[in-house]
Amino acid sequence: MAVEIELKARLDDFAPVKERLSAWGEYCRSYTKSDVYWLPAQAAARQTDAGQLSIPSGVRIRRDRGVDADGAASEVILVTYKTKEIFDGIEVNDESEFTVSDAAPFEALLSHLGLCEAIRKEKQGWAWVIPPVTEALEVNGRQPPILAELSLVAGLGWFLEIEIQASNDQRQTVEESRRRLLAALEKLEIPADRIESRPYTVMLREGGKEPSPK
Repeated sequence: MAVEIELKARLDDFAPVKERLSAWGEYCRSYTKSDVYWLPAQAAARQTDAGQLSIPSGVRIRRDRGVDADGAASEVILVTYKTKEIFDGIEVNDESEFTVSDAAPFEALLSHLGLCEAIRKEKQGWAWVIPPVTEALEVNGRQPPILAELSLVAGLGWFLEIEIQASNDQRQTVEESRRRLLAALEKLEIPADRIESRPYTVMLREGGKEPSPK
């Protein structure tokens, strides 16, 4: 099970961010990701007393089509289950993922188990890998790189997503990863107030509106 520590930020203009990512990171691929989220009936996100957003468990079926930097095309169907926590715009996800050859039989199984198709999402864009800037160590090994994705999400607009695949979810690891993600955001000249803490699924249900200023 992977531990993802990530954030996303809204963009008014993707072009300058793409230029900075191309100068800083190693280009990986272009992609189109078509997602279907299956959730238990009556599932909904809720806000805890501590301000932490609790997201219900569900299953995402993703058709990921892309072209790698060397021109090789690929297509895969990914099934993902996450336990997600969000605090101050930073997500910590325990993720399990596997591939299937055909989505239809798996969707039939989910329906049989009582899950319902909740929402669809599509995004397309480009991905880069940003190497560590120092030789600093994570808790259980070398610092992992940052994966950056610049995506146009249908119905919502442009977003930058940056994430670190961590070896564990210990406090020291999460805090160091959070520091690195915020530093990357600053280097890409994106203000911290553009961080979006709501999941895409919640934003799509809300019609893509930005939250009102406090």
